[in-house]
Amino acid sequence: MISICEVGPRDGLQNESDVLSSDTRADLVNRLAAAGLPVVEAVSFVSAERVPQMAGAEEVVDGIERRDGTVYAGLALNEKGYDRLRDAGLDEVRYAVAATESFSERNANASVDEAVAGAEKVLARARDDGMRSTVTISVAFGCPFEGRVDPAKVVELADRLRAADEVVLADTIGVATPNHVRVMIEQTGAAGFHGHNTRNTGFANAYAALEGGATTLDSSIGGLGGCPFAPKATGNIATEDVVYMLEGDGVETGVDLDALIAISEWLESVLGRPLEGQLYRAGLFPSS
Repeated sequence: MISICEVGPRDGLQNESDVLSSDTRADLVNRLAAAGLPVVEAVSFVSAERVPQMAGAEEVVDGIERRDGTVYAGLALNEKGYDRLRDAGLDEVRYAVAATESFSERNANASVDEAVAGAEKVLARARDDGMRSTVTISVAFGCPFEGRVDPAKVVELADRLRAADEVVLADTIGVATPNHVRVMIEQTGAAGFHGHNTRNTGFANAYAALEGGATTLDSSIGGLGGCPFAPKATGNIATEDVVYMLEGDGVETGVDLDALIAISEWLESVLGRPLEGQLYRAGLFPSS
């Protein structure tokens, strides 16, 4: 079975122009968990001044109706963020380290080495606290400021971050192609892939990641998403679309597709615009 990590409430909403209320964001998390998604990245413990869409993380967590079998995760980029995440009672900390200096400075206000050192501190604390941890290597395939990324750099970073329970490679700006993804997953031994469909290769890349040995795919309901610090970065691969692709090929995900479609329809009304995903508009085949 392939595990789907739903990043819509965090990576999806952080690039929206509208700031949704904490109650609405908690409602989204609850709907996604009820659809059977095994991991939901619910919030981000970052500066509300830099990312106002993620303000009120603790209030969102307070509104979550915990379900057995669902892992509720949050993003933290430093020890202060980890303190907030731990005190909020989430199950997993997710940390991001950029593969290039330029993106690291803009996204985390730190060099790559400083970001790795910060990650090591948070990972050690999570281990002592008995909390699961995931580290995502962002811009692993291409950087908006430095262009193509040397694969050897990504392999080195993955090796330095083995203290995490899981390492994820992120195509943050959607520039990767399938063979590139498959080879990088093989070379790094990364367990997960986080893809964006900016150049319409996201779903092929996700499939290639599985062929390379990945067991986890990040995706976002309705294809929401992007990065406030990456010019022209657009939506993640849509959760319902990737589940349709996998289930159609006989790959079990344990996720209720009808429920995902209903969530995207609801989100469309909440945001007041069509979403990037396609399945929720086209419907299942054969129709259920």
